[in-house]
Amino acid sequence: MTTQTLPARQDVTPTTPGKRRPRRLLRSGAGRQHHAGPFTYILLAIAAVLSLFPLYWTLVAASSDNTRVTQTPPPFLPGPHLLENLGKAWQDAALGKAMVNSLIVASVIALSTVLFATLAGFAFAKLRFKGRNILLMLVIGTMMVPPQLGVVPLFMMMTDLGWGQKLPAVIFPTLVSAVGVFFMRQYLSEALPDELIEAGRVDGAHSLRIFWSVVLPVARPAMAVLFMITFVHAWNDFFWPFIVLDMTNPTVPVALTQLSAGYVRDQSLIMAGALLGTLPLLAMFVVFGRQIVGGIMQGAVKG
Repeated sequence: MTTQTLPARQDVTPTTPGKRRPRRLLRSGAGRQHHAGPFTYILLAIAAVLSLFPLYWTLVAASSDNTRVTQTPPPFLPGPHLLENLGKAWQDAALGKAMVNSLIVASVIALSTVLFATLAGFAFAKLRFKGRNILLMLVIGTMMVPPQLGVVPLFMMMTDLGWGQKLPAVIFPTLVSAVGVFFMRQYLSEALPDELIEAGRVDGAHSLRIFWSVVLPVARPAMAVLFMITFVHAWNDFFWPFIVLDMTNPTVPVALTQLSAGYVRDQSLIMAGALLGTLPLLAMFVVFGRQIVGGIMQGAVKG
């Protein structure tokens, strides 16, 4: 009778996930923290300086007098005339009424653009209807037409409606933009799953209910970005408001032209007016910047 020798038993100690990581994950770099090098911080510092320098120079010029601003070399430190120049620019350009007008115009345009662009973007991205691609191509094609070509007929239309020198003449032609529609369409195509819409259909929800309960929560990050971009563009718009408005009812860019209407331009006064016109935008970025960036990151993680 032959005896069969069994191989020696090897003790296998189970490895806990917290003590030892698999070699495959270590080789691929999973779980590894990436630290920026000194070259990255140098580039970020240079970009920050270049971005803040125009604002700093505006502050320097606004706090100096015209003689000091135009001398060579120019000053690089703020002067003592900041409050004086700000008060004079506020009074000469009637910036109080101009800021109220710009706030109304920019807010209405930004809100309407976000609403209509999100509605149209949802339709082009997720709804199926005849002529969808043709309509989308027409919307994109309008971005290729220079806006200066429609100034004369648009001005005649605003005059016939009785909106000459009034804020509705600035608001209604820009209630929605093709860029906003295309932006929201691209975002919703990737960030909005079709399963959510199908689940809403199964529950008996109609298109507007799905838009309110499903699309808006998903599109909130992109809507915040579109609102910020549209608001800044409408606040800084000069071409069309300068044509359709006058100095009795201006927006901020139109009112600032009053500061350079003299024979000799006071650069310090112009810079003081520009600083006043920039302060509301800076305040909005400071107050809502973190929420907007957080929304963008949240949308990126969900996508």
